[in-house]
Amino acid sequence: MELNIGIDAIGYYVPQLMVSMKDLAQARNLPYDKLHLGLGLSAMAIPDKDEDAVSFAANALIKLIEVNQIDPKTIGRVYLGTESAVDSSKPTATYAVGAVERLLETNYGPRVFKNCDVVDMTFACVGAVDALQNCLDWVRVDTKRKAVVIASDVSKYDLNSTGEYTQGAGAVALLISHEPSILSIADHWGVGMESVNDFFKPRREISKSEIIHDLKELLNIDDSQEVITQKLHQSTSTFWSDRKATFELFKEEPVFEGQFSNQCYEARVSEALDHLSSQTSINYNQDWNHLIFHLPYAFHGRRIIFENWLKWLKDSDDMAALESEIGSQQEADPKEWQKLARKSSIYKQFVSDRIAPSERASSEIGNMYTASIFMAFVSLLANALEHKLDLAGNKVGFIAYGSGSKSKVFQGVIQSNWLKKVNTLNLFVDLSSRQKASIKEYEDLHDLKTQTPLTTGGVRLKNITDQGDFKGFRNYL
Repeated sequence: MELNIGIDAIGYYVPQLMVSMKDLAQARNLPYDKLHLGLGLSAMAIPDKDEDAVSFAANALIKLIEVNQIDPKTIGRVYLGTESAVDSSKPTATYAVGAVERLLETNYGPRVFKNCDVVDMTFACVGAVDALQNCLDWVRVDTKRKAVVIASDVSKYDLNSTGEYTQGAGAVALLISHEPSILSIADHWGVGMESVNDFFKPRREISKSEIIHDLKELLNIDDSQEVITQKLHQSTSTFWSDRKATFELFKEEPVFEGQFSNQCYEARVSEALDHLSSQTSINYNQDWNHLIFHLPYAFHGRRIIFENWLKWLKDSDDMAALESEIGSQQEADPKEWQKLARKSSIYKQFVSDRIAPSERASSEIGNMYTASIFMAFVSLLANALEHKLDLAGNKVGFIAYGSGSKSKVFQGVIQSNWLKKVNTLNLFVDLSSRQKASIKEYEDLHDLKTQTPLTTGGVRLKNITDQGDFKGFRNYL
């Protein structure tokens, strides 16, 4: 008999600052309709000066615990999926858990997570799904076990790049337990993986000699490069007194190739779907009431699944209905027929019924990297709550993707008590009450020029130690 394990409670955090897509389109001389109607974008969430993946994760975790009245001492694992790590050694999750521990001390005593296993998992946007699968396996061993999975990220691209308007930020926290109230997750997983370079954040280097050469040219310095180098090495500056000939540079913005990444996404998803269907009997078109995707932009899922949707129709009455509407596939030019199929009433209905509700949050937030797929699920629940829809018994298919590249596909069933656990999810109210940042404010934040935060509240980055042996350590409220 298969154990009933899955998501028992949900918490989330979205930054208070947002940028209107209409304002960004105007500033970048882009057609707003292309972004809004073509990609589904209305706004993007941006972090304030004192916010990052740690503060997002901490705020999502504290909300999960407080709203659902969870005793933190019963949590045996906190696994964080992120590609926005703030430390190359110490897990980002430890910073977040430490901040939450201090907030909970008054009610629960010191070090409530003393016996809790805390780990980061990284594989681009699929890292938190990896954390979920790992925690499900751990919880399955003992009915008393509970774990928390957090997905927390900042999606940041260069100004004026093709990725700029897809940016987003935030976190989602999930309580994983036996007999879950929200979603029971089946123990079958489809995986598709191939090492590719569709999107990555390389370790960049720059030589001191290159910097000196640039300074000499720009400032019209007469001294030779050798003399300048000798003087700089004699300085007390931490930067110049370092013996290394090159410096490693951290840059949040990735190297990416959009079209290639889309191809990798589609290929890995197809492989993962085939892998899942080889393990369990499944009819994707009939069995899945809802499809939840990792969404680099709001309408990405409906575009990426189209080819597989056509495959699903082949042995169903829906294919006959589709051909009745747009003509026989065998008698038409393949590309033209597919264009007609994308615009058909049957595919539009499929998107409207099974995908669109999960896109609503992404339209207002943007790409949340690891948190994107889980926020899409929250969006589905919040949409049903708003429209008084009963989702109990509905089967949900999850289609995750992480560049680099890997897809994971899994499924779950919404439980009968789901409504009681999500009736405090005021997602769309929260999104509508955010503070609008001007393009100037957004660009200053993006370029790290902002001196004072524009918003307050919740866990924030207090400071970064700037001297002594602990220089660079991050301290949170």
